[in-house]
Amino acid sequence: MHVDMDAFFVTVELRDRPELVGKMVIVGQPEGRSVVLSASYEARALGVRSAMPMVTALRICPSAVVIPPRQQLYQQVSAKIMEVFHSITDTVEQLSVDEAFLDVSGSMRRLGTPLEIGALIRSRIAAELGITASVGIAANKFVAKVASTRCKPNGMLLIEKEQTVAYLHTLPVEALWGVGAKTREVLARLGIFTVADVAATPITSLQKALGSTGAALHALSWGIDPRPVTPEHREKSIGAEETFAVDTFDDAVLTRELLRLSHRVATRLRETGMTGRTLAIKIKFTDFSTITRSKALSANTDSATQLYAGAVALLQALGHRPQSVRLIGVRVERLESVENAPLQFTLDPRDDHSRNAEVVGDAIAARFGSAKIVPARLLKPRGDH
Repeated sequence: MHVDMDAFFVTVELRDRPELVGKMVIVGQPEGRSVVLSASYEARALGVRSAMPMVTALRICPSAVVIPPRQQLYQQVSAKIMEVFHSITDTVEQLSVDEAFLDVSGSMRRLGTPLEIGALIRSRIAAELGITASVGIAANKFVAKVASTRCKPNGMLLIEKEQTVAYLHTLPVEALWGVGAKTREVLARLGIFTVADVAATPITSLQKALGSTGAALHALSWGIDPRPVTPEHREKSIGAEETFAVDTFDDAVLTRELLRLSHRVATRLRETGMTGRTLAIKIKFTDFSTITRSKALSANTDSATQLYAGAVALLQALGHRPQSVRLIGVRVERLESVENAPLQFTLDPRDDHSRNAEVVGDAIAARFGSAKIVPARLLKPRGDH
């Protein structure tokens, strides 16, 4: 099963504001350069989408009610959703705050058929949490996700195993995982517009056009997805990014933000007991075009000092930037636990001193809450509010 809440942030907010049910509602910060976090289906009908710039959303839907997000509340509701899932089966793979895959094959003797289990999940979420969920049921994860998407909102769809291929071949090509705008354009040039078209195309032709992705898409077009539901979710990367209030060319502003983001990422790495071997930066320009640059580190690290040095090097390697920068981000990939990938320190004692200071800062923050140690460069000068 793939179980996904419907317009999660919005429906949680509507519990406290029932007078807005059936109206155009957007969750997100109404000012500045924020993006849409969630939109009601009434707003979606006009073209509002998650991650859309708020100014664009309000241009499309000027009468929408904008509600600032309450992330702590959403996390609390998410925890209760997962409790419901875990009461059904131990095999739960959480994907985000409001969706998960469930393998219910071991629960059928106790709880009934897949449709009965899906109905039970939906009724409990509605009764206990006051929100709605859509449930897709199929023989594997990919097809279950397709089913939940096709029955939204507040629906349930079972795609029987023997009907899988016939059902998939009725769908447009973008129903396949990994087919976004660019891939769709490449496939369209080959005369491929539906899942059935992908299935009828030789793998070699798809690989020539799309590389290794071609074989994966061909398998999905025939309903082949051998991945099991994996209960323990392991993060593949940890990152942080920031959108500037005003686009900037200033290297000093960019490197200062890289320092701040490197500390945020390093702190989270240490909190989760993880280290990373690949460092990446992300830059979004004024016209919303985005580039990323990455490099392999000499050893696994959770040190902000090392992340910052690498991030600045990646920024400088870009050379001349044709536009001002709207957003910058830092991300660490190829994560491993500290136990599996012991940290390797350099011969320069300053590296050890820097990381030790960061660890002390972690301890101070853990004991005194908001108190924390930051590099002096990140402190606001006197009179800067």
